[in-house]
Amino acid sequence: MAVEHFSPALSASAVSPPYPMAHPGYGKRSVPDQPPSRATDFDLLPFRERYVAAFIERLPEGATMSVKCLAKQIPLYGQQAVGSALTALSVAGHLRRVRCAVGGGDQVRWVFRTYWSRTAHDNEWWTNHLAPEPANAPAPEPVREPVREPVPEPVREPLPAPRTESPAPSPAYLALAGIGRADARLALSAADCTALAPLAERWFARGVDADYLTRAVTAGLPAHVDSPVGFVRHRLNDKIPPALPTAPTPPPAGTPVRRVMMECTECGTPGRPEALPDGLCQPCHQPATPTAVPADPSAERDISAHVAGLRGLLAGGR
Repeated sequence: MAVEHFSPALSASAVSPPYPMAHPGYGKRSVPDQPPSRATDFDLLPFRERYVAAFIERLPEGATMSVKCLAKQIPLYGQQAVGSALTALSVAGHLRRVRCAVGGGDQVRWVFRTYWSRTAHDNEWWTNHLAPEPANAPAPEPVREPVREPVPEPVREPLPAPRTESPAPSPAYLALAGIGRADARLALSAADCTALAPLAERWFARGVDADYLTRAVTAGLPAHVDSPVGFVRHRLNDKIPPALPTAPTPPPAGTPVRRVMMECTECGTPGRPEALPDGLCQPCHQPATPTAVPADPSAERDISAHVAGLRGLLAGGR
């Protein structure tokens, strides 16, 4: 039976926080004429590169593509790992960074642009695609920096105390960050993991672990997920496991304890329940010893007379 996946208008809670954008004309630039996206677009890449590629694929056009900014938004990797992943994606044919000269005269500036392709291409294709643009092609406006005015020598102050280390991520945050490792279609940003952490903590409070949560959220995914944060939020709310029954609460300190003493049902002897099986004390529980029936003396006399008569008959027959 086919399962229908409805796509109603996304509410505000189903949308990730806005990603930092570059100046107009810079940032992420997707190449044209690409086939529709598929769940298997990056399956041939190693896991880290597949995770970063799926994250970049969802970024809007013009998003900032610096290593520092990407590392702030990707919860699993730092700047060094993200930089290595971008290099690997470039070698695989998905990404090219280009340095362009903008402006003229004394106002020429060199800026970087990042071209992104969901489909991997070889070097020849990239060379043709990145051929120099015609001289009359409009160029983006240069980034104008404010004029720096001289400032007086600052007063030297004592060095501030060293900052304390940032708190370690919670288990709920780490579980949400790991969902994208199980399926890149649900890769969440750092802000997404922070926003959804209270929902994941409700799962942990009901006795499940990170593996259970991950399997429940990633089971039966549709071919394409428009909003990973909205999809994960929906499943965290709808598929939360039932609460386990809690242990009985002990009585408060100082509460008088009601003591119960049993007594034998037959003789009334008091005792603890374990000492009165079947409600009877030990003497009453044991069956009475049967008494011997006394022999009838007359029966013994009859037998003796009968034996004497038999002996007389035997003697007369001789």
